[in-house]
Order: sequence, then C-alpha cells, then structure tokens
Amino acid sequence: MRSAAVEYAPSRAERRNFQRVRVKIYGRFMLEDRTEHPCQVIDMSPGNVALRTDRIGKPGEKVIAYIDHIGRVEGIVTRTSQDGFAMTVIASERKKDKLAAQLTWLANKHELDLPEDRRHERVAPRNPMSVLQLTDGRQYQCRIIDLSLSGAAIEIDVKPALGVQVMLGTMRGQVVRHFEDGVAIEFAVIQRPETLDQEFNAPRS
Repeated sequence: MRSAAVEYAPSRAERRNFQRVRVKIYGRFMLEDRTEHPCQVIDMSPGNVALRTDRIGKPGEKVIAYIDHIGRVEGIVTRTSQDGFAMTVIASERKKDKLAAQLTWLANKHELDLPEDRRHERVAPRNPMSVLQLTDGRQYQCRIIDLSLSGAAIEIDVKPALGVQVMLGTMRGQVVRHFEDGVAIEFAVIQRPETLDQEFNAPRS
C-alpha cells in the first residue's frame, strides 16, 4: 500500500526547478497542535526542507518553522523518517526567489567557513567547568578540555548521539564526535573571540 505522503509530494517539475542545498542551520517549528520543537535543517531548497528533529509531524500536517538566517517558513509534511521529516514550502514566487538567494549565500558561506574552521586555534579556557544542556532540558556538568571559535572538546559522563543539538553554556551547537572521555561540539555559528572570553574566561563570582 502506498503511503499517504505521496499525495503531498512535490511534482517532478518542482523537483527539477529547485536544487537542494546541504546546510547546517538550526531553528524551531510549530505543529498544528501549537507545540514548538527544536530542529536542524539537513538540506533545503526554495520548495522543500528536510529537518532533523525529535518530534515528527504527520504527512499532510501544516508546519510553521522559524529557521536561523532564513526566517519564517510555512509548509506541509511530505514524508517522515526515524530522525525527522521533510516538508514542502508554501510561498509566493517572490518569497521563493528570496529563499534561493539566501540559500546560495549560506552555501557559499559554509564553503568559505570550512578551511577557516581548521585554522582556529584551540586553547584551554581559564574556567573549564560548564554545563551541557540537551533539547529536552536535561543538564550535565562537564569540563572543557579545549576550545576554539568553531567548537569545543568536553569531558562528560554522558555521550549524546552524533548530530544532537546541545547548549554548551550559552553556545548552541551539535555533537560531532565521540572520544573516550567525552564528546566534541561544533558551534552553530563561528564565535567571536570576545564572546568566548566572556563566557569561559571571565572571573566567576
């Protein structure tokens, strides 16, 4: 039996017109029951979005998402997976043109950031103790082993799954690697040196 999601899937013409861009940006979305949940965009085109999220909408359900660097996006769930769902984007041609421009900028920015990430010097913070918070609100004490503008390695008793969104202090990011004593976090955006200094090197009261 074919899934009901097929009814809502974009046409072949739509798929040809919109090139998907792999981006790693975060946001929140609201389902029809008015509940809000965090999400991460896996890939996106002006006509479709694939989201990684703990809460999964039903095929045909209307979704309103608020995505970093993009803004408000409305759509309908077309298919689901174990770790998220895909949705079409309901928007005027003018809005889709704007989305295309935003996605092109994000894709280029992401490409430019990659070599920059590798050049970021890692340092040990003066105040290494911090708190790692998961999207469901659970918090764990952790110790920062080293830190850069793009991420951190932390010593922690728990190991959230790869790709899970977390907050390290006030820095949003995701788990990108496991090692024996902890995990590596990649920040959602490249941080400013003074922001990290204030967060992890300022004297504690």
